[in-house]
Amino acid sequence: MRPAAAPALYEATVRHVRAEPVRNAFAYRTYYWLVDLDDLPRPPLPLRLLAGFRAADHGPADGAPARSLRADIDAYLADHGVDLEGGRVLMLAHARVLGHVFNPLTVYWCHHRDGGLSRVVAEVHNTYGRRHRYLMEVDGRGRARTDKALFVSPFNDVDGHYRVSLPEPGDRLALTIALHREGRPPFTASVHGVRRPATAASLLLRALRHPLTPLVGALRIRIQGIGLHLRGLPLVPRPDGPPPRTTERKATRS
Repeated sequence: MRPAAAPALYEATVRHVRAEPVRNAFAYRTYYWLVDLDDLPRPPLPLRLLAGFRAADHGPADGAPARSLRADIDAYLADHGVDLEGGRVLMLAHARVLGHVFNPLTVYWCHHRDGGLSRVVAEVHNTYGRRHRYLMEVDGRGRARTDKALFVSPFNDVDGHYRVSLPEPGDRLALTIALHREGRPPFTASVHGVRRPATAASLLLRALRHPLTPLVGALRIRIQGIGLHLRGLPLVPRPDGPPPRTTERKATRS
C-alpha cells in the first residue's frame, strides 16, 4: 500500500469507554491533521495561528534542545536500530491552535525508502506533562500489542498491555487502543473520522466548528475525571520518575 496523501484534515469523533470498576462513556467531535514531516503545511499567514507544528510539542519531554520533527523521529528510530533510509513519515496530530496544543495521542507511520511501512510509533501525552513513545511493528491490518509504560489516568495503574489497531488513514480514519488486564479490557479509546481537504477554506470551517479543539479536548478529559472521582472511583498514586524504555513489540494476533 502506498502512503496516504498529505497534508489532510480528518473530522473525527473521539470516544472513551470505561467498563470497570465504574462504567462510563463519553464522546466528542474534533479534527486532526495528517502531515508529512518533510513537508509541513504552511497556511496563509492569518490562518497559521490555527495550524502550528512545533518540534517541542512532541518527542521526549526531557528539556533537550528541540530538533525538527523529522530529525527527532529519525533519532528516536535510530536509537532503536531502525533506519528508514529517507523514507516518508506521516504524523497524525492536533496542531497548535491560538497558542494551545494537547495531543493525548500522536501517531507516526514510518515508511522505508521503498515505500513499505516499517514501523508505527504511538506517542502518548498525559495531563501531567509527561510523554512516552511506543514503537511497534504492526500486521497488515495495523494491529499490535505493547506493554503499558506511561501513567495516563489517575484511575489506572501502570500495568497491563495495550492492543492497538492503527491502520494508516485513507478516506477514513479508524484507530483503537484498548487497555487489557487479565484477559479483559477495562478501558478503550477510539478515533473515527472522515478525510477532508487541507485547504484554507476547509481549515477555517473545521476551526469554526471545533474552536480551540486541543484545549477543549483537555478540559473534557479533566471534567470526566472529576465526575468519575465524585462517583467514588478511587485515585491511583502517580509513580515517580520517568517511564521505562519500551521494547519494540511485533504484531500479535488478538
